[in-house]
Amino acid sequence: MAKKRVLLLSEGFGAGHTQAAYALSSSLRKLAPNVQTRVLELGSFLNPRVAPLIITAYKKTIIKQPKLVGLMYRHQYKKSLNRLTTLALHRLFYTHTKSIVRQLRPDLIVCTHPIPSAVISRLKRLGIEVPLCTVITDYDAHGTWISPEVDQYLVSTSEVKYKLVQRGISTSKIQVTGIPVHPNFLEHPGKAEIRQKFGLKDMPTVLVMGGGWGMMNDEAIHSALARWGSSIQIIFCFGSNEKVLRKAERNPLFHHENIHLIGFTKEIDKLMEVSDLLITKPGGMTCTEGLAKGIPMLFHKPLPGQEEENCQYFTARGLGEPIQSNEVVDRWMNRLLYHYDEVTEKRQEHQRNVARFYPMQSAQKVLEMLDHGSEPPSSVTDYS
Repeated sequence: MAKKRVLLLSEGFGAGHTQAAYALSSSLRKLAPNVQTRVLELGSFLNPRVAPLIITAYKKTIIKQPKLVGLMYRHQYKKSLNRLTTLALHRLFYTHTKSIVRQLRPDLIVCTHPIPSAVISRLKRLGIEVPLCTVITDYDAHGTWISPEVDQYLVSTSEVKYKLVQRGISTSKIQVTGIPVHPNFLEHPGKAEIRQKFGLKDMPTVLVMGGGWGMMNDEAIHSALARWGSSIQIIFCFGSNEKVLRKAERNPLFHHENIHLIGFTKEIDKLMEVSDLLITKPGGMTCTEGLAKGIPMLFHKPLPGQEEENCQYFTARGLGEPIQSNEVVDRWMNRLLYHYDEVTEKRQEHQRNVARFYPMQSAQKVLEMLDHGSEPPSSVTDYS
């Protein structure tokens, strides 16, 4: 019997979209070994020279002009990408998408970013016959995610489903599945081995993350945390921001045996496992990974738009708290020092209830779509 094939498309505008694609790919392989998956950042795959320049420009805009990004987000909030825009995207950047789809012959395309979803939607209007599933990777529903050609939406919460219904999407096309996380975040390996691997002590521990781009570069917060280094272990993870990492390594403030500085790592699940508090930018993917681990979260300066919505969602449910001042940090440090048992008990309660946030539902719904789809073509392309 020929294997079913799933093509997962993302874009590099923030690491969370692609992380969600890989997380879904891993879950599919775990649940159904007969399914082959392929993950592509579509723009980078088609234009490996131009795409990094565009992504870098986008990143600089977010860092230097976050209010402008928020203004654009709100201005376009209820608007889908219109046909003229998708035509322009296709002509300028995605010309060869159709040939990629024909070459790989997927039984199903899953998009974890709105741009490839819009591009594939256009191809479906032009006659490409392939089911399209769009996974919304935030706790909000921006209009750019919406296209009539999407066969199935997988969304994080019932609130996001409601927003889609309000915009005319049939309830039959929307499934509340949570945002997919890698299966590793649902496991709980031995903490002693993890601590030994990273050179950590068995003591209250805080993990500080700036997202995949390492954007959390707030000297006031870093200084407030570093003051607790004698009694609380602090792990600063700077992601792919090598410049900020090197600057921190030269700063005497961080020269303490209980303060650890690391760059990009694929083992965030392990660092979350041995940490007792996560301080992070409230990206949809990072928040969902923290949710899967049951770790309490403090949110640092949400970017206008998606991050604000994510922050509000988790704060309203008692799963996190925004850092409105250094007093919030100090209160949590005292909690870890003097009420550690209460913190760990509440975390264990969250872990026991993680099933209600649908950690594997995205993969299961994708498999259902495959089961109800057509038989795969005879020619098989290598998806490994």
